[in-house]
Parts: sequence; structure tokens; C-alpha cells
Amino acid sequence: MSLYYDVDAVVLDIEGTTSATGFVVDVLYPYSRSRFAALLTERSEDPEVVRAVAQVREEIGEPDADAVRVEKALNAWLDEDRKATPLKTLQGLIWSEGFARGDLVSHFYDDVVPELRAWHAVGVRLYVYSSGSVAAQRAWFTNSPAGDLTSLVSGLYDTENAGPKQEAESYRRIASATGIAPGRLLFLSDRPGELDAAREAGWHAVGIRRPGEPYFEQGVGDHAAAATFDEIIVSRSTS
Repeated sequence: MSLYYDVDAVVLDIEGTTSATGFVVDVLYPYSRSRFAALLTERSEDPEVVRAVAQVREEIGEPDADAVRVEKALNAWLDEDRKATPLKTLQGLIWSEGFARGDLVSHFYDDVVPELRAWHAVGVRLYVYSSGSVAAQRAWFTNSPAGDLTSLVSGLYDTENAGPKQEAESYRRIASATGIAPGRLLFLSDRPGELDAAREAGWHAVGIRRPGEPYFEQGVGDHAAAATFDEIIVSRSTS
């Protein structure tokens, strides 16, 4: 059964929604783990690294933590799959380098890119809201198996510039930043807590349920659900 939405924009989660969580966990996480030490040493004066390291020190309550201690904290958060902003910032820097070198190519489910292009073609704006940093999102969409997809995307949001993904206020911030009324926004995610927060902010929300993904068995609560993007028909009225 198809789901029909007349909206001005679709906001996309990445892991479990556009792309396989397994790729992130099995490919990107180990890649970043193996390069934390080099990043903290070689780019210690980089403003983004300086800010992220300060955030790590604040979160662990150790203002004088050295690079070894910071790396240990990052690895512990990685083991926990914790959505810590400084972890995501540093991962994003590492992944951006990896994509630029050609070490990495991102993953998209086969049904995603054709629909993104179709929605974009009818005037629906596309945004990304992921726990991964904006830098990581940009690298992800730039280095897809289908080529550079950034021309399809009007904006990128993460937990730093929008806020936590399970809080309605974050979705209100995005609506305000895009200038789009909440009722004209559609959010796609595999996580029920995120869908709940989007709906609380007045958005439309659809749960993406893909077999093999971590949240598949849990389901998406009382939200509309789709197994693939081609089950979602998106249009934009001009009246």
C-alpha cells in the first residue's frame, strides 16, 4: 500500500533509513577507531578538533585529559554506540578524509536514490537530519555509489546545529531554519522516538522498516510505515 503526502520538504535520517546501519558499524566505525590517535596528534590545532576535544574533556569531567585519555573515551563511546556530539564531529573529520582519499564509498539502499531524484524533480526540497556530523553527512552524499548527490539536498542538520533527535524542539528549530511550516514537512526514520518527536513538533512522520535493521522488530509504534522509499508518494501542491 502506498502512502501519499503533499509536502514542501522531506527530511531524511541516514542509518537504517537511507542506508544500512551495518555499513556504518562494520566499515565506518572501525575506520574511525583506527585513526583517532593520528587525528588528535596531527590536527591538534584544527579549530574543530580543539572544540571537540574540549567537549570530550567536559563530558568526562577531566579538563586536563591528554590525547591518550581522549582517545580512550572516544573508543568507549564507540563501543556503546553513544551519540555524543564530539565523537560524531571527530568521526566526521576522519570519514571526510577517507572519502576524499577514495578509501570509502557510502551506502544507499537501491530504492532510495531514484526516489530522492523523483521527489527533487517535482519541487520537493530534501534535507538530512542525522546524528552523524554535518561533515560526515556531506561526505556521505558526495561519495555515493551513484555519484555526488549533494545537488539534491538543500540543507544538513545534526545534533549540534539542531539538537537531540528525540526532542521535539530540535524539529521546531529545523522548521524555523528552513522557513517551512511544520505541517509541510515529512520526516523519515527507523527510530520510533525520533518519529514521536517530529510528530510532536507538528510534522508528518513515516517509519522506515527494513528487515535486518536494528529497529525492525521493535516497529515504529502507531506511525505509518514503509519498507522502501518507493512506497511513499510525495508531491508538492503549488496552490
